[in-house]
Amino acid sequence: MSKTTVNSIELYFETAGSGDTVLLIHGLGSSARDWEMQIPAFAKHYRTVAFDLRGHGQSQKPKGPYSMSLFAKDTAELIRSLGVGSVHVVGISLGGMIAFQLAVDHPELITSMVIVNSGPELVVRTLKERWQVFMRFAIVRLMGMRKMGEVLSKRLFPKEGQEYLRQMFVARWAENDIRAYLDTMRAIIGWSVADKIQTIKKPVLVVAADSDYTPVSSKEAYIPTLGNAKLVVIEDSRHAVPVEKPDEFNRIVLEFLSKQ
Repeated sequence: MSKTTVNSIELYFETAGSGDTVLLIHGLGSSARDWEMQIPAFAKHYRTVAFDLRGHGQSQKPKGPYSMSLFAKDTAELIRSLGVGSVHVVGISLGGMIAFQLAVDHPELITSMVIVNSGPELVVRTLKERWQVFMRFAIVRLMGMRKMGEVLSKRLFPKEGQEYLRQMFVARWAENDIRAYLDTMRAIIGWSVADKIQTIKKPVLVVAADSDYTPVSSKEAYIPTLGNAKLVVIEDSRHAVPVEKPDEFNRIVLEFLSKQ
């Protein structure tokens, strides 16, 4: 457990294991803690690094504006500070978006990528999508982070036997800094590198939950644009698939990494 100064801010990170480096990038409103079911499994084979993005967890939370290029620059400087050359990047949701931005801006730092329930853009196009964005901003501003966590927890972990996961999610979500969370939301909405991902030639594994917020078809749509990518769908799972189905997720990712 360490902190390092990159891009003029302090980022928290933790490292386990040895060998080639796997860098884990969490999602919006999350932290390195959400990889707790992956780190022990991955560390048996790789040097595994998980960190908190700016505005999240134990990293600094400077005032915005934030941008996806800024998150990618933070990540690039962290990788360089590790002195390992290139890394395998595993990113979920926002973390997957940052991985795409990193691959476009700093391709030399990436050995391979695992993109989990994510894509190369988040452009609001339909009235339904506009309403969803408005409601998320409204709930956070009017009712706070805990309420937002309660709403999301029921979508992420809807089963009867997932009460512990719901409670854990709400407790962690409530710790978020509202300003930093909203600054990150603003960085995501309207972002796109969809017109640049044809330049990505490194191996890419796209992992999709069959009941993610966005349909599997949205992942299938961008796969052909990538030079060397494949899609794996995890059945009966939702957006937080590494937490919901850790054993299956870990097996799929480790199998991919072993071939790189």
